[in-house]
Amino acid sequence: MKLSIYRALGAVLFCAILMGQAKAQEYSNTVKPVVNDVVPTVWDIQLPAQNTLTGYLGDRYTENLKNRLLHIDEAGLLDGFTHRPGKHRWIGEHVGKYLEAAANTWKITKDPALKIQMDRIANTLVGTQLPDGYLGTYLPENYWTSWDVWSHKYNLIGLMAYYSVSGDRKFYSAAVKIGDLLCRTFGDNPGQKDIIKAGSHVGMAATSVIDPMVDLYRWTGDKKYLDFCRYIISAYDHQGGPAIINSLLRHQQVNKVANGKAYEMLSNLVGVIKLYRVTGQPELFQASKIAFDDIASKRLFVSGTTSDHERFKDDFELQADTAAHMGEGCVTTTWIQFSMQLLGITGEMKYFNEIEKSVYNHLLAAENPATGCVSYYTPLIGIKPYRCHITCCLSSVPRGIALIPYLNYGQLEKIPTVFFYEPAAIKDRILVNNQTMPLGLNIQSKFPQEGKAVIAVDVPKAATFAIQLRVPAWATAFKATVHGKVYSGKPDQLIKIANHWKAGDQIAVTFDIPVQVLPGGKSYPNEIAIKRGPQVLALDATLNKALDDKYTINTGPALISQGKLPADWLGKQVYQLPVLRKGGVKSALTLVPYADASQTGGHSSVWIPAAVLSK
Repeated sequence: MKLSIYRALGAVLFCAILMGQAKAQEYSNTVKPVVNDVVPTVWDIQLPAQNTLTGYLGDRYTENLKNRLLHIDEAGLLDGFTHRPGKHRWIGEHVGKYLEAAANTWKITKDPALKIQMDRIANTLVGTQLPDGYLGTYLPENYWTSWDVWSHKYNLIGLMAYYSVSGDRKFYSAAVKIGDLLCRTFGDNPGQKDIIKAGSHVGMAATSVIDPMVDLYRWTGDKKYLDFCRYIISAYDHQGGPAIINSLLRHQQVNKVANGKAYEMLSNLVGVIKLYRVTGQPELFQASKIAFDDIASKRLFVSGTTSDHERFKDDFELQADTAAHMGEGCVTTTWIQFSMQLLGITGEMKYFNEIEKSVYNHLLAAENPATGCVSYYTPLIGIKPYRCHITCCLSSVPRGIALIPYLNYGQLEKIPTVFFYEPAAIKDRILVNNQTMPLGLNIQSKFPQEGKAVIAVDVPKAATFAIQLRVPAWATAFKATVHGKVYSGKPDQLIKIANHWKAGDQIAVTFDIPVQVLPGGKSYPNEIAIKRGPQVLALDATLNKALDDKYTINTGPALISQGKLPADWLGKQVYQLPVLRKGGVKSALTLVPYADASQTGGHSSVWIPAAVLSK
């Protein structure tokens, strides 16, 4: 009887809201958190007023909107709420993930179809919230088991993201109700539950709610949410808990923490580093840095992802085929988010370098640009198994792609900084002589095909200030020219150009994009990979007529930018790699960016069986 009432109520509510949302309301001005960080921010994780990317990243960003977000299974996202109980235990995570991706994308595109869809979904979701604040997909007898807290985590993330663009207090209130319910339910006081016992993977699924609960504190200023986050830190060390902080400080290896589950652990660490930003507790920062360094040095694939069967493995065990279930899409996106938080605190380019690697390779590789379908596990060797049905990764990968406009440009120590040399039209406000002033940057380039860009500066009046350029870690012969003055940069350097700027001034940027041969390491000792700039390249079997089991190449091979791609192929880059086949026969292999490979269903491989000859 109870189940029938739930289903009937859900169906009526869903239909009513659908009809009522035929015309979406106009958004008010965007809103911002009310609590400032205790730890100074070096890089602002925020969007400028405009950041319209075109070119390679811009195309993939647009395809994420048109082929993925606007084609989501709306009923599938909401069914677990409108027809409780949900069909599976974690069905409640998807709608919050969608709202986060959609809100970030709408900030850039102002796409009207996305707005209507987002409004409809957000209103339907909050319409299913119960009076006590519960917004999960379980029946009362199963509340706070399995993935229930986890789903509330993503609803908090989604509601706050939507509130940040809509300004509608209804969604703020819905998030507050969730936060209040969590604070009443979990804790060390009599009658409260132990959050460690409320989630899978040694409690890490449930404790990962620390991430949006820090944000809820920042949005509301209510100290009880901060106290709840501190409770989670202490709960890590409860009996049967993951001991995330203490294990990292003691062992300095992520695979020694709890059960090594990568997605859930990284989700916690995003919250841990956010908590450090508002408290300054040094052990939180120290543990986060240890985790990053361990992953980046020992557990990261050349494509910028991690995980094998969704877990951190032993040092340098990086099996890359389909059997390894490597590179879970959720892990890739969360790794980028974690790196962004560390970059925000430190401004250190080592964090941005890993972000760049992930974005240009594994993140984009996980979504088919032609269909918007997503690969749950994206192998470096094999056919990418793109699927369009709802999975955690189908919901997570679009969130990662939606972050790209936060990354190509930003303010580093309040200085406008260009990080990616992709074509883009940017409008921002900067501080000049203690007054804000509009700044426009129009970047023209053909990157990543070519290593040059022209940055046109637009200001309402002449003014003296600095513009900063990132020299990529892989770039050589980097030069920036302004009014005939040449600024040379070394790899992994920031060039600060202080100038008296006027409208129409230009910065001419040139750099070489070297080709690197990457060794296969412990897992692939007899194979190599080819990297050009930030992009790892791959063999796609559909582009190569015949493949051998062994090749010979020269050290520092020269790629030839030529080759024919299928008519329906999305992407323009194709290269010929000179090789020697068996018997010393000269030949060439056709390579494309790994992010583009396998889009037509072909077997692709980053690792190439080859010996390297010294020149």
